[in-house]
Amino acid sequence: MNSERSSPASSRPCAIVTGSATGVGAATALQLARRGWNVAINYSRSEREAQSTAAACRAAGGDVLLLRADVAQDAQCRALVEAAASRWGRLDALVNNAGVSAFGSAGSWDGLDAEGFQRILAVNTLGTFQMVRAAVPWLRASAQAAIVNVSSIAGALGIGSSVPYIASKGAINAMTLHFARELAPAIRVNAVCPGLITTRWFVDGIGAEGAARLQAGYERQAPLGRAATADDVADAIVWLIDGARTVTGELLLLDSGVHLGGAPRLPPAAPNAN
Repeated sequence: MNSERSSPASSRPCAIVTGSATGVGAATALQLARRGWNVAINYSRSEREAQSTAAACRAAGGDVLLLRADVAQDAQCRALVEAAASRWGRLDALVNNAGVSAFGSAGSWDGLDAEGFQRILAVNTLGTFQMVRAAVPWLRASAQAAIVNVSSIAGALGIGSSVPYIASKGAINAMTLHFARELAPAIRVNAVCPGLITTRWFVDGIGAEGAARLQAGYERQAPLGRAATADDVADAIVWLIDGARTVTGELLLLDSGVHLGGAPRLPPAAPNAN
């Protein structure tokens, strides 16, 4: 931490949310801004969407820093953290949300190549590690430091869009437990593990028709009968950051109970006309 290059510390808590142009990241940044946080919005490609998210956060009252960075690149992770910490003189939370996948049957292995596999691991797994490593010196100085890694039930149940995605999320879960032990008591570290989330990323990945079929099947399987929205996941992330003072090392499953297994839910019976 280079305090000589930083601004006087902000009186408001400050967070970095990676991959926050759209979806869960954008919803999390906006919820934090509404709670009085300053937020660093990060994107790698979706500049227009990131600008829209930044504008919404500013309208909610937060000071916002818009930063382009590929979390697979260590130098860019370090620059991202340094820019945010220098802007506000502090860092209180890190949300590792940036992620990529390859859509297709998890059992269809012939289409996988080393380059695609490594790219998913580089962004999802290595990127998470690199962001934590860069942020920890600043987070240690906070009285309320928290890291939340956005994982997936893929990493807990071994199901998901592809083998490399499953592997990357399993690694994030393991790292979350390691970081929670190593960084306590100064920094709480938790992960959220959503199931199906109804975001544009999901629809773009498999098409509108495929997404509708998958969502219907998922909701029949889920005891609670619904998929998550981006705001549902953001609610949990913000709670782990801004509350949950005794929670660390938690892998919070946000899957409407799919992990419980059992028989699929049946459609509701038609009303009895008699």
